[in-house]
Amino acid sequence: MSDDDRDSADTAPPPDPTASDPQERVEQLRRWLDFHNYRYNVLDAPLVSDTLFDQRMRELKDLEEAHPEFATPDSPTHRVGGAPVSDFAKVPLVPPMLSLDNTYNADELREFDRRARELAGVEQIEYVGELKIDGLSISLRYENGFFVEGATRGDGQTGEDVTANLKTVGSVPLRLHSVNGRRPGRVVARGEVYLPWPAFDAYNEQLERQGKAALANPRNAAAGAIRQKDPRAAAARRLDSFMYNLIEAEGIPFASQSEMLDRLEDLGFKVNPHRRTLQGIDAVIAWTEEWRHQRETLDYEIDGLVIKVNDLALRKLLGQTSKFPRWAIAYKFPAEQRETVLEDIIVDVGRTGAVTPTAVLQPVRVAGTTVKRATLHNEDNIRAKGICIGDTVVIQKAGEIIPEVLEVVLEKRPPDARPWAFPQACPVCGEPLTRAEGEAAYRCNNLNCPAQVFRALLHFASRDAMNIEGLGEALIQRFLDEKYLTDAASIYNLKERRAELVELEGLGAKSIDAMLANIENSKQNPLHRLLFALGIRHVGERAARLLAERFGDMAELISAAGADDYVAQLTSVEGIGPTIAESIRYYIRQPRNIELVGRLAASGVRMTAEARTMPAGGGPLAGRTVVVTGSMERWERSELEDLIQKLGGKAAGSVSKKTSFVVAGPGAGSKLEKAKELGVEVLSEEQFYEMVKVHL
Repeated sequence: MSDDDRDSADTAPPPDPTASDPQERVEQLRRWLDFHNYRYNVLDAPLVSDTLFDQRMRELKDLEEAHPEFATPDSPTHRVGGAPVSDFAKVPLVPPMLSLDNTYNADELREFDRRARELAGVEQIEYVGELKIDGLSISLRYENGFFVEGATRGDGQTGEDVTANLKTVGSVPLRLHSVNGRRPGRVVARGEVYLPWPAFDAYNEQLERQGKAALANPRNAAAGAIRQKDPRAAAARRLDSFMYNLIEAEGIPFASQSEMLDRLEDLGFKVNPHRRTLQGIDAVIAWTEEWRHQRETLDYEIDGLVIKVNDLALRKLLGQTSKFPRWAIAYKFPAEQRETVLEDIIVDVGRTGAVTPTAVLQPVRVAGTTVKRATLHNEDNIRAKGICIGDTVVIQKAGEIIPEVLEVVLEKRPPDARPWAFPQACPVCGEPLTRAEGEAAYRCNNLNCPAQVFRALLHFASRDAMNIEGLGEALIQRFLDEKYLTDAASIYNLKERRAELVELEGLGAKSIDAMLANIENSKQNPLHRLLFALGIRHVGERAARLLAERFGDMAELISAAGADDYVAQLTSVEGIGPTIAESIRYYIRQPRNIELVGRLAASGVRMTAEARTMPAGGGPLAGRTVVVTGSMERWERSELEDLIQKLGGKAAGSVSKKTSFVVAGPGAGSKLEKAKELGVEVLSEEQFYEMVKVHL
């Protein structure tokens, strides 16, 4: 087949493959699959069933395996995923992928427009508005029309080579279309890869069936998929993409953002259809108001809008600061609120025995997700807001993550609305509930309460604790029901029951062996992870790190907590107060807890802290106190806090005048506001990386 034939695959439906000659049939199948993949993944207008498409894909894969001499780099079979990669190579990004400055209201948009108009010396600017897809930024490079390299954003200047994984994304073209009859030369395009809501929900259902923890949001799911070592695992998540920038386009002219987006479509990329050319800032503001109400109609998540100067020559004149372009800005939506009916109030027993009330709601869509429950915090909060069962209430996602009930709409209260009283007994074990003086929470003090045991095990195995992948909610509950688990130490005895475990319905030898291997590996976790995993009240991740670093050994910590001057010994650690000291003292005075620690040690679980090696000269962060807030892309927050300490700094949990700087990511809330209020320097994750990268 000629190049022109392959290039025309997006315009005319190809005939069904009929050739009997293997090479000719391979070409016919590729052309047929190219066309129907483009119809399905880019145009969203499929013409054939998924079953037929999959049959043709399998046939092509079999033919290519039988005739490797027919292999080509743009074959549709690359989308099913190839062999796992050992590591991701680094890819320089030229020019760098800059972040955008954020605005949150119309006044800030007008100020952005005023600065741009004054700098450009014009009375009005034409803008292009685009949706801000909540996904993972990518850069794609093509040579002579063929896809040769795909990279993540990384720190903006250097990304990771994830070409194999990006080939599995159906809307990422493996070969570009011709434009004006000419085959494209070198092309570099940038955009966003994301996970649509239906694919995200389906993937989470699959995880739950496997007994694994569900993913928090589509963005995390997309980021995790792109960084899978096995491309087949990436292919399983059904990622999608939208492209919005042509960095290079050899032989393809365009003079504006709107023309650039059209050229991207001409080349075969998927471009978001909800873009608009806007004359002046008033039109921009009106458009942002439209999308405040339309965002929930999408089947993918957006976290705002992007406003760009349309004229490329004017953009060049405006230039950029050291952090952001002056010709573009991101508009973030205000927290979305919705009214719904509170149908019931239930209580949940946590791992420390705290009993928390939760509102059961008529399902309502808020910020892209369907909300059925919301936190009510405690009894005092319910009374202060005058909440009754049957009330119409206003809910909001705090930080776009946690749903909460804000207030009651009293004028909509029905005649049969009824007040709610906190139960006097634990809803799980029936033991009386108590409320200590000065505390807001009721507690179940029965340490054998099934709900507490379940929550304690779930916490012990969680990622920030012992990080036992594969031991999720469903499996923990099942193992409790089967009497295979009783407490955290019994996790390390599961290997003795392997023969029984592999016989359980729905579980196989492969998944059980993987879980048992993860359990064995968790024994090597350093002391601070174990301390956090034990679930000692008030001892969070940061306190656990401080204690592990100071005492170095579980026996030393227990000795200090058992001494007569335990408060003085424990509070000598900066960041550890009397409340934590009392909590640790209470924990070690329970014989069952000391027995548990002993059994964990006997199982081979590490009881010592990791050796801290200080860089020469004390490290680049020596004497500096750093607060991390919001979500991160390069590191997990816990990893970043560990790095801060390894570089000589102190990772603090709250912002004060003593804070040297704050590293803030998306979703940063009160800590970021406090930093601004105190005039504390704020760095993005990329800026922090630039500061410390020579020491990594």
